Amino acid sequence: ACISIVEWKPFDILILMAIFANCVALGVYIPFPEDDSNIANHNLEQVEYIFLIIFTVESFLKIIAYGLVLHPSAYIRNGWNLLDFVIVVIGLFSVILEQFSHKPGDAHHMSGKPGGFDVKALRAFRVLRPLRLVSGVPSLHIVLNSIMKAMVPLLHIALLVLFVIIIYAIIGLELFIGRMHRTCFYIGSDLVSEEEPAPCAFSGHGRECLLNNTECRGKWEGPNGGITNFDNFFFAMLTVFQCITMEGWTDVLYWMQDAMGYELPWVYFVSLVIFGSLFVLNLVLGVLSGEFSKEREKAKARGDFQKLREK
Repeated sequence: ACISIVEWKPFDILILMAIFANCVALGVYIPFPEDDSNIANHNLEQVEYIFLIIFTVESFLKIIAYGLVLHPSAYIRNGWNLLDFVIVVIGLFSVILEQFSHKPGDAHHMSGKPGGFDVKALRAFRVLRPLRLVSGVPSLHIVLNSIMKAMVPLLHIALLVLFVIIIYAIIGLELFIGRMHRTCFYIGSDLVSEEEPAPCAFSGHGRECLLNNTECRGKWEGPNGGITNFDNFFFAMLTVFQCITMEGWTDVLYWMQDAMGYELPWVYFVSLVIFGSLFVLNLVLGVLSGEFSKEREKAKARGDFQKLREK
């Protein structure tokens, strides 16, 4: 009887609706400092007990139907069911501690610290309940399983990205060291002549200081407060990583062109974005797409087997 109940489609729909309602209740709950509360929060805390009862009954029925641990298809042996079970146990444990912490006449919303343990800290685990949507929606199983199965190939891609960053950081050190610390100053003073200073060049095809009584010289900290530069290996790696993320990489390109001209910077930065960003991004998408296809085929095979078993 329990198996027919837990595998009954309306039962799954009811549990999903309860999870959605619980998410809404958690979203509208407003925590107050110093154990303060209001009528709305008090009512929501009462509703929390109803949700906890529903989820506890669901777990109890599934344990009776499938067994707890020993059976090959036991409840705990499924990772998603284990997640549900842990969330329910934490909820029951927090309620029990809360009841023991209350003294007669205390306000219901007050939370004690039995044995030095803060019950409110344990109740914070209620935010894990929306994760039960994962166990209730099979399509989310496929997505998350695909991501977890892709972790090892993604680690290999991460090592490739690190290798690219190191190589380009070494090349940047050779080509651009010290180039970001020259800008336009007023002659005979240490005042920068521009509101938004940018690198300049002593000679060559770089940017010249065109304002009157200005000259290009060093001792400037550099763009972004001196963070964006190729003065040492670690700053070079940080600058290369910024360019790979494509966050402001054109600004770094233009600054370097201002500092030394147009000959080398565009070749360096454009090739870095192509190999380090676009190519690697497609590798990541390819790995995830392949694993997603495998998991979708497995899910389809399981669904076909379930249909055959029901017939």
